[in-house]
Amino acid sequence: MLHERKPALHLQKPASVALKDCELMKGLFKDYEVGDFFDEMFSAPGQVRPHYDLLYQRFQEMEVDEFERKCALAEKSYLNQGITFTVYSGDEGTERIFPFDLIPRIIPGKEWDHVERGLVQRLTALNMFLHDVYHDQRIVKEGLIPSEIVNSAKHFRPEFMGFDVPRNIYIHVCGTDLIRDRQGNYTVLEDNGRCPSGVSYVLENRQAMKRVFPKLFSKYAVRPVDRYAQDLLAALRYCAPGGNPDPTVVVLTPGIYNSAYFEHSFLARSMGIEIVTGNDLVVQNSRVYMKTTKGLKQVDVIYRRIDDDFLDPTVFRKDSVLGVPGLVEAYSKGYVALANSIGTGVADDKVTYYYVPRMIKFYLGEDPILPNVDTYLTSDDTDRKYVLDNLEKLVVKAANESGGYGMLIGPHATKEQVEKFRAAIIADPRGYVAQPVINLSRSPSYCDGAVEGRHIDLRPYIISGEKTSIIPGGLTRVALRKGSLVVNSSQGGGSKDTWVLDGEEED
Repeated sequence: MLHERKPALHLQKPASVALKDCELMKGLFKDYEVGDFFDEMFSAPGQVRPHYDLLYQRFQEMEVDEFERKCALAEKSYLNQGITFTVYSGDEGTERIFPFDLIPRIIPGKEWDHVERGLVQRLTALNMFLHDVYHDQRIVKEGLIPSEIVNSAKHFRPEFMGFDVPRNIYIHVCGTDLIRDRQGNYTVLEDNGRCPSGVSYVLENRQAMKRVFPKLFSKYAVRPVDRYAQDLLAALRYCAPGGNPDPTVVVLTPGIYNSAYFEHSFLARSMGIEIVTGNDLVVQNSRVYMKTTKGLKQVDVIYRRIDDDFLDPTVFRKDSVLGVPGLVEAYSKGYVALANSIGTGVADDKVTYYYVPRMIKFYLGEDPILPNVDTYLTSDDTDRKYVLDNLEKLVVKAANESGGYGMLIGPHATKEQVEKFRAAIIADPRGYVAQPVINLSRSPSYCDGAVEGRHIDLRPYIISGEKTSIIPGGLTRVALRKGSLVVNSSQGGGSKDTWVLDGEEED
């Protein structure tokens, strides 16, 4: 198979600033090791990047006891507000405080502007792909994507062929995961176009940093993130059927036991709209109504945080008690809008991901601003042979899993785990992709009483409505386990605040 492995974009890295005592870093960073990775804060041992200089100086003045008091203050704030996530495995319980690291990630404005352009380009192409794949399928007919890739995608919904979604927007909210390689280049690891989660932690992390480090925060010109709820609500209202100027919008949640329920309730509260479960909605005459104390009220837009399979037991899973019987009929007749639209999962399938650079070229006539990570398709005979011969050196991912599940990191895997994935790939070649192990960039993080480098990624949130807006920065996830490359909260990860600087602050 012809692989589209184009040279990564090499961003110009800022000059380093020498520390006042570059022979030995003091304070919290006295034992910090940069390591053989791209470090977000240090360009070399004893060399802090200019946009981190103020933060470094503040932390050099701080004793460990003071920093730990601030950590305890932030943790207490999260505990009091119920900022938690749920893990469905393990013996220590399911409800946990979301781990938060107090050393922020800082991104210079010019660097972020490059990332932002790439994200807008990518989401534009993905929405065009979804419209095409549910209508004329030009990209398939012209041979850029094999028909079997689309037709065999787990979340492709052929019953919606020819269906026009409001405003031609399929993905209203996208969480695209970015990583940085050893040279500091941003690349796309995957797209999350169904029900991406985590944005509530972005907003709460920012509030925590303002409370804990008010003076430090005020010294930086950090782009705000607090417009997210207003931008999301505007995008949801924009897709209301018939251009209704005053639509009723609700958040549909699986309920309080869902891992992201805190986020569902947080967003509903922030947007000033109702949060509902399937039992709160009813369909009559192909229209969706919400049960209220004053009777039924028609619903125009549903921001659903439920996967397709559970939306409507009369169409998808018959055993679902989370959805609304008749919802798909109301949707297909244009009486209610869903965000994200049904069938968007074909765009964030990890096999489809491989073809996104082709989509950008086909629909936009442009080269990708943000490249993909090199990817092998185990459905291809040549690629599959290479993958099976090199499982111990590769990362293997199930095409439709998330949260760090269904993944093999070859160099850290046991022989039993490797053989298990070998059998799975042979049994279902379409169900997996493989990528080289990428040493994610690292950022200083406070772990077990010391500041050490931990691997991170970045999930920006892109909103597609009348205009495309992107929350500055997004969610920086941290692999808090030493040496781990898995940043998901369900696998022991945490997060930190992400500061995108305004103007020429980095200079």
